[in-house]
Amino acid sequence: MRRRTPPPPPPLPQRDGVDPVRVRLPPGDAWETVRDHLVARLAAGAEVIDGMLETGRIVDAAGRAVPRDMAYVPGMSVWFHRDLPDEERVPFPIDVIYRDEHLVVADKPHFLATTPRGSHVAETALARLRRQLDIPALGAAHRLDRLTAGLVMFTVRPEERGAYQSLFRDRRVAKEYEAVAPYDPALALPRTVRSRIVKERGVLAAQEVEGEPNAVSRVELLEHRDGHARYRLTPGTGQTHQLRVHMSALGVPILGDPLYPVVTAPVAPGDFRRPLQLLARVLEFTDPVTGREHRFVSPRVLRAWSSYAEWAAGCLRCPRLTRHATSAEGAETPPAVRPVRKPAPERRAPAPPAPAAAC
Repeated sequence: MRRRTPPPPPPLPQRDGVDPVRVRLPPGDAWETVRDHLVARLAAGAEVIDGMLETGRIVDAAGRAVPRDMAYVPGMSVWFHRDLPDEERVPFPIDVIYRDEHLVVADKPHFLATTPRGSHVAETALARLRRQLDIPALGAAHRLDRLTAGLVMFTVRPEERGAYQSLFRDRRVAKEYEAVAPYDPALALPRTVRSRIVKERGVLAAQEVEGEPNAVSRVELLEHRDGHARYRLTPGTGQTHQLRVHMSALGVPILGDPLYPVVTAPVAPGDFRRPLQLLARVLEFTDPVTGREHRFVSPRVLRAWSSYAEWAAGCLRCPRLTRHATSAEGAETPPAVRPVRKPAPERRAPAPPAPAAAC
């Protein structure tokens, strides 16, 4: 298989843990200047692009400011920093439960996106960890939905990122999730759910359709009380929203799900109450670089299970985690192979609105 040529190093430093944007000029002669192409390609508009060029914010591979009249050269790359959107700070910590010279495994809170995307840029797990740990080269090996809490793996060395990403692509990572949802005594469990799931671009919710199954999930009942249950969910595939779709199809949608079984109105920015009760509990794999067997377990407790009344009332308390991951042999593993550096100060963002109920 032909290896992809790695992109050139950016000539601009990161800002707030966020990389500069790279735009590679495609083949063709439809544009006379770099400016013409950027105006046609980017949604910012001619006035914004002209302003960035005039102030030297768009640079070439050598870090030199791109002049307004620079001729268009196919294959050339330019870089710039986007204007960061106004982001609500997610008021929960991200805990590092394991770190060595190759990996960082973090326990992501609900509401925090894994990587910069759309309106979530500096307030993401990746940008936060780059700032906290002072590792500018840190990259994500995979992604976890913004609304889902739990374990996410990051790579320290860019040249090793592909090896770790291939673990997820080739399904060589054993993953377990936990969810809190209604209890149905008539639902026979455990069972394996198989269906075909499609997710169309621009449509919020995925759908089950007729056809050959492309999504497989194992659903097990762990315990139940007071009309709710705790479930272990083991995905055999990685379709978008797969576990949420399958739980809804079984008639026990996960508590706090804004999309399944029906799409609800979006919550206001800064509303961090009643998070989706889905947790990425376990990651287990053989390290492709060191050969070491890893098994990491999130110590998080889903709020709707520890206190349904608090979760339903929208309490925002989120105690810091103190328990550790376990190794494949079952021995307790310290949260870091070497000391984690003192977190760097982060930008302050407007405080979220007070919850509806005080707890």
